[in-house]
Amino acid sequence: MTVERRPSPSRSRRPTIKDVAEAAGVSRSTVSRALTGRGYAASDVRERVLRAAAELGYVPDVMARTLKQQVSRSVGVLVSDLRNPFYAELAAGASREARERGYTMVLADTSLSAEAESEAAEALVALRVAGVVVTPNSSAVSTYLSAHGIPVVEVDRQFAAGSTDGVVVGNRVGARTATSHLVELGHRRIALFIDETDWTTGYERYQGYLEALAAGGIKVEPELVVSSGWDVADSRRRALDMLRGPDRPTAVFAANNVLAEGVWRAIGELGLRVPGDISLVAFDDTPWMSMVSPTVSAVSQNTYGLGATAVRRLSERIEMPEADSVTTVLNVRLISRESTAPPPEI
Repeated sequence: MTVERRPSPSRSRRPTIKDVAEAAGVSRSTVSRALTGRGYAASDVRERVLRAAAELGYVPDVMARTLKQQVSRSVGVLVSDLRNPFYAELAAGASREARERGYTMVLADTSLSAEAESEAAEALVALRVAGVVVTPNSSAVSTYLSAHGIPVVEVDRQFAAGSTDGVVVGNRVGARTATSHLVELGHRRIALFIDETDWTTGYERYQGYLEALAAGGIKVEPELVVSSGWDVADSRRRALDMLRGPDRPTAVFAANNVLAEGVWRAIGELGLRVPGDISLVAFDDTPWMSMVSPTVSAVSQNTYGLGATAVRRLSERIEMPEADSVTTVLNVRLISRESTAPPPEI
């Protein structure tokens, strides 16, 4: 089988479906059926079309196809901060699942900015994506996308439970388990480093901490609940302030991996020993926690699976837009390592 050679299109423009049709000696509709797999095209014709397209470097115009068919094969993924390995891993899981389901993923990092989140949502509406997975900063983004008829799945945290789908983890259970682990070791003064308590993640982790203290008969000390900011530097600064004093806690529960890193650095700077002087447990197990010495106990969540499950749920929502909204809760587990031990006085 041979392909008729024709002059190559000018290098100043991208090859078109017309160029492929002329190179393969078939009609444009035949090229479309051969490339998309929709409709009949004989196997030898499809092979000839594919070969011609490859030789010309033809790339389908996805936007034009979307406009014509009113069906998009792109999904948006909005995450809060790709510098944080948690969100990078979540995005990786979403990307893999999207690819397996035949979608192209459009990724945006909102950097925890409401303005950036709004701009990204507007761009995704303009791109006519089939749906969006988002780690929301507020209910505004889900409301905006839904108003434009775009299916939404909130992942990691929820602001619009009941009106949009969600994929989260057992935040309350994980925090309760981590804090109970410290209580069972004999700790009575356990600090909580947390970024916020307004989102479902922070609120539920705070509640889990309170529940574990109550179950252990420990009174909450407000000064041990530390609003630690959003990054390592803020957490480190707050930890230095708390831990350099004589009345420091004997243990710290850091509500996410970023805050745990800040506390870890502060402990090292102050010359304290883990766990000899202070125990540390974190929510969200990240690679550095098993690479340092001593290794850090942590609540592990399947972050990759979180992203993949969110895209899977989004795909189901696209197929069944009228179905009731669903919130999926993934399990977490405590990995006990070397950073937790009984307090010094025991």
